[in-house]
Amino acid sequence: MRRHPVLWLLAALFLIAVGLWPAAVTPVALAATGLAAVIGAIPGPVLVLAAVVAYLRHRPARPAHA
Repeated sequence: MRRHPVLWLLAALFLIAVGLWPAAVTPVALAATGLAAVIGAIPGPVLVLAAVVAYLRHRPARPAHA
C-alpha cells in the first residue's frame, strides 16, 4: 500500500524545519544576548535620560489651532 505523496512532503518539510531551526535562530539569539549585555552595562538613570532627550528631540508636532 502506497502512502499519499503529501504525507511524504510534510514529513520532509518537518525534518528540514526541525533540523535547520537551531542553526537559523542561533545568530539572532547571540545578537539579542549581546544587546542585553550592552544595555545591562549602562546605568539606569543614563538610559532614562537618553530616552527623555530622544523624546524631546523627536516629539510629534502640535496640531495647528484654527
